[in-house]
Order: sequence, then C-alpha cells, then structure tokens
Amino acid sequence: MSTGGRTPPRLRALLGSIPAYVPGKPAASAGGAGWKLSSNENPYPPLPGVLEAVTTAAGRMNRYPDLHGTELTDRLAEHLAVPASRIAADTGSSALLQQLCRIAVDPGDEVVYAWRSFESYPLVARLSGARPVQVPLTGDEAHDLDAMARAVTDRTRLVFVCTPNNPTGRALRRDVLEPFLDRLPADVLIVLDEAYLEFVSDPHCADGVELCRDRPNVVTVRTFSKAYGLAGMRIGYAVAHEPVAEALRRTAVPFGVSTVAQSAAIASLDRRTELMERVGELIAERERVRGALLSQGWTPPDSQANFLWLRLGEQTTSFAEHCQDSGVTVRPYGQDGVRVTIGEREANDVFLSAAGSWRADAAEVGADRS
Repeated sequence: MSTGGRTPPRLRALLGSIPAYVPGKPAASAGGAGWKLSSNENPYPPLPGVLEAVTTAAGRMNRYPDLHGTELTDRLAEHLAVPASRIAADTGSSALLQQLCRIAVDPGDEVVYAWRSFESYPLVARLSGARPVQVPLTGDEAHDLDAMARAVTDRTRLVFVCTPNNPTGRALRRDVLEPFLDRLPADVLIVLDEAYLEFVSDPHCADGVELCRDRPNVVTVRTFSKAYGLAGMRIGYAVAHEPVAEALRRTAVPFGVSTVAQSAAIASLDRRTELMERVGELIAERERVRGALLSQGWTPPDSQANFLWLRLGEQTTSFAEHCQDSGVTVRPYGQDGVRVTIGEREANDVFLSAAGSWRADAAEVGADRS
C-alpha cells in the first residue's frame, strides 16, 4: 500500500525476523471433495445442549462479558479440585502462553523448550525480547529432559514443556517429569502445556494440575479448543499458584473471553460424560490408524494426542503434496515431517490410502534405480 511519500511509522525491528504463525491449510479438493487433517480440530459437531447455550448467550451480545468469568472459574475449580483463585482464563491456551512470557520474561532473558514442539514458543519468546533456547528431541521423538535441564542458565526465566507434545504426540510420564520439575531452580517458571491432555490413555502419564499443587513455579495450561471442540470460541485456562494466576488476570486484555465462549465452556463441562465418550472414539480411531500405518511400514511414535507424526526429512514436502493431490490435507513442518490429525473415519481412510500409495510409489522408484 502506498504511503503517499510519507515516512511510515517505525515498528519494532525484530518483527522482520519473526515468522508469522502458519495455520493448517484448508481441506484438500480431489474430485470435488476433500478432508482437512491439518489443524487438530475435533471432527464432531458441538455436544448436545452446547449450541443452545451459545445461542442463548448470543442474545446478550450488547452487554460486556463477565470480566472474571466467575461462573466458569467456579465450575473449573470444582471440576479440578483447586481454589478458584488459582485459575485464569483467556482467549485460548496460545494467549496464555504469550501472557506467561509477558509476566515472567524481560528482554535478554532466555526461554527453554524442546524442538520440534509447538511453534508458538519461539514466537512468544522473541516477541518478549527473550532468546529462544531450543533443545532437540530424542531419537524417539520425546523430550530430552536431561538436556533441557542442562540448558537452563541464570538467564532462564521460563521453560515450556508440551505434553503430549505437538507435533510428535509423545507424552511424559509422571515418574520422569516430576524429578525434572524439582531439579530446576525455584525462580524459573515452568509451563506444562497440556492442550491435548484429554486424549491421554496411558495412566502413567503426568497430570499438570496434580504436579502444580505444591510447586509454586509450575503452571499448567489447557484449552477447550481440542477435545471439547470449541476451537472457534477461543477459550483456554491456566492453573497456577495465586501470584501467577493473579498476574495473568491483571495483564489479560479486559473482556477478552466473550460471553458466548464462557457459556459454551460451561455447557461443555456439564456434558463431560458425553465428551469423554467421543474422546474414547477418537482414541480408538488413533490406534486404528497408527496400526494401519505400522502395517504399511511406517514408524509413527506412540501418540497420546489426537494426531500422529511421521518424520520424513527431505521427503516432507513431496508427501504433503501427494496427500493433497489424493484429497486430504496434512500439516508439513519444514523438512522434519508431517502431522496428521485424527478426523472422521472416512478422512482417515483417505489418508491411509494416500500413505500406502506413496510408500508403494517410493518402493517402485527404489526398485527402478537398483
């Protein structure tokens, strides 16, 4: 856009070096139909009663929402067995991650996290003026907690731990995570990002709310976007000790969480039995898809989320394009691999067909070259 010869306003210099967040691509189109398995969305429609609650709440859109989300906070406090004063809600867990950097990190500080992990971590760290410290995953796509602990210095102010990890799906067991938490300095804020917690089927995996009960420097962040299917509502919450929770509430955008979003979350909590039935179906479908991939010769790690990870290296782009041409959109990550959301059974079958044909084509090319 032309500035009419005038000097544009001077913005922060670091913006030029920060890549924009890249959302999952829209659904592929093959023969007029396509499936989107690129954004970890819940394929189910709203739970019965949730849409009605949203419709009723929309009738009050001329009024500001409850600034403190009192009813939602009280309901979460009851559900999680924590004091309401330890809960802070915001517009999705991503907003809370940014808020946590805002309250804990000064320019020049360090933020430690595994890589590859949630791509917002380097963005929120750099926007805070911090230096991102990326610690490579282990060979089996898990957090290298020993290496992460060694990466913590006297400049480290915050550590992100994503479990289950996005995009690899690996989750941390309590007997592994707990010693790590106790090993780090007490003045370092440790954030357990549990956006996919509801999909965890391994009973030995860690529960962030339990781990932060008696650890003042540990925060757990969760969302209604994934298992609850409220991605379009933008609502998540953090559980922390009072000083941290209060700081999150004080620095949040006023009235950011809409009345509609609060009502949808409350109605969803009231229907948790039906929700977990749906989650169980997605877990079963995850295991079916993973089993089929293993039988095709792939090696997806054991996922505790609603997605699977395929490490493809330099073949990442060609595989994603092959899936797109086959009618299903997956999420490529540079030259590392692709993440595939567990969606409708029909969508998953289209993906499995694409994955199988890609391997068959690759095997044929290899045979021709030999």
